[in-house]
This record gives sequence, C-alpha cells and structure tokens, in this order.
Amino acid sequence: MIISAGQNEIFDFALPMGVGLVDMSINLTKFLCENQRNLPDEILFVGSAGIYKDGEIFGIYESAAGANIEISSLEDKSYTPCKKEISSIQICDKNLNTKVSHETIRVNSSNFITTDENLAYRLAELGYALENMEFFAVLKVATKFKIPVRGIFVATNFCNQNAHEDFVKNHQKAKEILINSLKERNLI
Repeated sequence: MIISAGQNEIFDFALPMGVGLVDMSINLTKFLCENQRNLPDEILFVGSAGIYKDGEIFGIYESAAGANIEISSLEDKSYTPCKKEISSIQICDKNLNTKVSHETIRVNSSNFITTDENLAYRLAELGYALENMEFFAVLKVATKFKIPVRGIFVATNFCNQNAHEDFVKNHQKAKEILINSLKERNLI
C-alpha cells in the first residue's frame, strides 16, 4: 500500500493520509482499523523532505527509521518521556525477511520545519539526514499493526532560512522526479 501526506503531495497511486504527525496518525490508524481483515503486507510512504546538512536537492532517499526530535530539546528547553525513535527494520526482518539495509538513513519528523541552519546541523550530528513532517507517525502506527514500512523521499530543500521558499520553488519538479524514480523501480 502506498500512502502520502496529501495536500501538496497528491499522487494518483497513493492514498493521502494527512499533513503532520497528528493528522497522519489519526487517518492512518482509522484506515487500518477499518481494513483489519485486509491489512497491507507493507506500507510505502512517499513524499518530500528537507536535508539537514549533506545531500542533493532532487535526490531520492529511502528510510525505514525515524524519530521525533523537537528543536527545543536540542537547546535543553524540553524533554519527553515518549520513545523518540522507531525503526521498521526489525518488523521487516522478523515478518518478511525483507532485505533492508541496517544502515538506513534516519528521518526526523516534527510539525514544524527547521529554518535554523545551525540547529539543522546539530540534528545531522545526531545522525538524522532528512526532515519529513509525517514519517515518524507512519512508523509509529504501522509498528502497532506490525506492518513493515519504508519511506521514499525526494529532497526539495535544505533546512535553512530559505527552506519554505526553496520547497515551493522545487516541489513540482521534485514530485515528477519522485514519480519517475518509483516507475523505474517498478513500485508504481
């Protein structure tokens, strides 16, 4: 099953599930509960992402691991008792014996876009390569249903003061590149 956030990321081959952590969690959970007798073997989340430090605009990246690290925690202004990281790798290995690299890139999710380059670099130092608003929610919900997850992302911008402007400028071309990549890999 292929899903996307929706709103700006509508694809004819993907079910839009909602923008941000909350909407994605609610809508994906609702969908899976309503379809418990016919759960997918895998969830493939497709969408755009921002790059924290190293990478290429319009590059295609794949991940099975994500986190919810809020910027305020980098500045010691907050903490959480919640699990901050999750990976689909164990589910893939255990249930499907899927060949997923254990060296997968890590994607951070928040309901906010990082626009401070110094904080983006700190997230990169912690091992996170990309920022996508929904992926952590997809991983969290799918794990509860024991469904393996992969995310395939196209980079639209770096996480800096121009993040939004670059996202808007690059988004349409990025979607076309993502679609072509999925077709080349016979995923759609």
